[in-house]
Amino acid sequence: MKKLICNFFVATLFITVQPLEAQIKRLNFNESWGNGYTVTKAVNQYVGWADTEHYLEIDKDERKTYKVNVKTGARSPYEPAHSSDVKVFVKENDIYVQFGQQAAQRITQSPDLEEQNPTLSPDGKHIAFTRNSNLFSIDVSGTKETQYSTDGTDVIYNGWSSWVYYEEILGRSTNYKAFWWSPDSKQIAFMRFDDTKVPMFPIYVSKGQNGYLEETRYPKAGQDNPEVKIGFVKVGGSPIVWADFNEKEDQYFGQPYWSFNSQTIMVQWMNRDQTNLKFYAVNPLSGTKNEIYNEEQSSWINLDHDERITYLADNKHYILKSDKTGWAHYYLYTLAGKLLNPITSGDWQVSSLQYIDERNKAVYFTARKENSATVDLYRVDYSGKNLRKLTFGDFTHDVKVSPGGKYFITNYSNVNTPHKIALVDNQGKVLKELDDTKSTDFDDYKIGKTEYFTIKSDDGKFDLPIIITYPTDFDETVEYPVVMSIYGGPDAGSVRNTWKGTSNQYWAGEGIIQITCDHRASGHYGKQGVALMHRNLGNWELVDYITVAKWLKAKPWVAKNKLLITGHSYGGYMTCLALTKGADYFDYGIAGAPVTSWELYDTHYTERWMDTPQDNAKGYENGSILTYVNKYKGGLRIMHGDMDDNVHMQNTVQLVDALTDRAVPFELMIYPGSRHGFARSKSKYDFNERVRFYYQYLLERPVPATFKENFQASS
Repeated sequence: MKKLICNFFVATLFITVQPLEAQIKRLNFNESWGNGYTVTKAVNQYVGWADTEHYLEIDKDERKTYKVNVKTGARSPYEPAHSSDVKVFVKENDIYVQFGQQAAQRITQSPDLEEQNPTLSPDGKHIAFTRNSNLFSIDVSGTKETQYSTDGTDVIYNGWSSWVYYEEILGRSTNYKAFWWSPDSKQIAFMRFDDTKVPMFPIYVSKGQNGYLEETRYPKAGQDNPEVKIGFVKVGGSPIVWADFNEKEDQYFGQPYWSFNSQTIMVQWMNRDQTNLKFYAVNPLSGTKNEIYNEEQSSWINLDHDERITYLADNKHYILKSDKTGWAHYYLYTLAGKLLNPITSGDWQVSSLQYIDERNKAVYFTARKENSATVDLYRVDYSGKNLRKLTFGDFTHDVKVSPGGKYFITNYSNVNTPHKIALVDNQGKVLKELDDTKSTDFDDYKIGKTEYFTIKSDDGKFDLPIIITYPTDFDETVEYPVVMSIYGGPDAGSVRNTWKGTSNQYWAGEGIIQITCDHRASGHYGKQGVALMHRNLGNWELVDYITVAKWLKAKPWVAKNKLLITGHSYGGYMTCLALTKGADYFDYGIAGAPVTSWELYDTHYTERWMDTPQDNAKGYENGSILTYVNKYKGGLRIMHGDMDDNVHMQNTVQLVDALTDRAVPFELMIYPGSRHGFARSKSKYDFNERVRFYYQYLLERPVPATFKENFQASS
């Protein structure tokens, strides 16, 4: 279950702008939804680097890209070479190739069968793709097509992911692609999935006179997973060489990584319990494997960890990212699997590699070290010595390091400081402030104040991070309703100390306190904090959210019966749990696409935290919303897409079935034709209904005519 961010408030509303007040400036209706420029202004974009001494800048007025000399500031038009560019894409089921600015040419002729994920080889000579569950390639001239597999069916896929791998392991960004070119363009590695034993989940599509069923092989917790094999083929055609794994074992395979010289490929293997991760160096010519890394954890290991392995160009080492100590850190290994030393260590988390300086044996990386809600850039030697923070201040930094590592550009902000952009050298010296989004009228506007802070957990062991936006005319003698926006999933925190813009200012102007908060297992305390959720989903999240709720309701300026919690996906689950198990503390909830009982969700995600229902029956019972339906007091609105292939509508139906056995009312909205995110055509209605809910229950007054007029004007 990947985190799905559904901001129901930020809508592009093209509406009539109202006149400003005479004295203190206030955001008009349009501006209070984050549209236009008021407290901030438009600036140029700094999108990366052209080379070691020139950064790229997109002029906001000309909309042209320039390369800018770091030392002189001289700008010159940036013209990337187009003549050698090759673009491949699918149109009307066939593959097209476009060379530079030339007209695109169709190179496949199978309009009745769709080509999927056409991927150009590194040398630009061939295109690999899948068709009808089989793997193919074709040269860019379209003269020679090669078919590598022939056994593809509706349950056997070559180079095309089974659903659970697409969603949970390889990732949605792959679009089901499960094949990988070798760097020398001579071989293709791919995964073969056999879904024969995976249960089929039917999704009823209501279109037309009779409707139809959409059938997906979807393994739910405790059920059979797909059988997976890893194969290798030569680009010119060859018998498939299979890696030496037994596909009948209950196991998972992560994304493989080719070595720089294409002689081996690193395959990630994990047991079904997700407690043991091994790396195997596999010979693609013979399929033989050699174990080079073995990690075990008592809770779980994330197979989908970003940057799991980063090969160094010396063809002798790789950098491993692991949270085996309870915190995510980098380690230096030889290709043979020998640990040389940790590169980073301590009770803090690395975020991502930004640049590897192989000449000077140093690593540039971002981390949440000074504060778990901020991100900074650091440099450290391979040896782990000479760690140095390169960014500055109490900000969250979004950095782009130059190819040579001499400079970086940072876009930085916090909840009180709009984004600024600076050019900095690799010693941390600010060379130039490039831009500042803060407008000259910033101090003239009256907006709701936003703060970042922490409060103690009930047991005193953790500082729970919070971001709160107060009403525009905040008065501590007045009681205000509160909207608490959450997600709540493991290692998926929402609190980041960054500039939030003005998209939350409409409700601030209407007198609603808005709060975002994280629990102890949301990533601020590393893997050791997240591991508290093992076999126990729904427990610590709600414990800590209740702590925040009690903290709020103890304030004289918070209405005691108007705390609304809202979230989507895992956030929908937590919202429903708050309105049932936590009904003594939460008054209203708006839940989107909730999981309502964990045996209804997929194997890999659910069992990572919960193990199987067979092994952890009590944990599944304790984590199910259905267990606590009798505690429900009212105030819940549930929304779900009827074609959600991720969190099936079955979850909401089972909750509705339990709720309708009682006499306490709730609201339900089904969005036809919508998946896990609601269809764009339904977004306006959903936004309008949320507005109605806020006014009806939190503000206890009709939706203002002004709102209706402006919203209708956006149609």
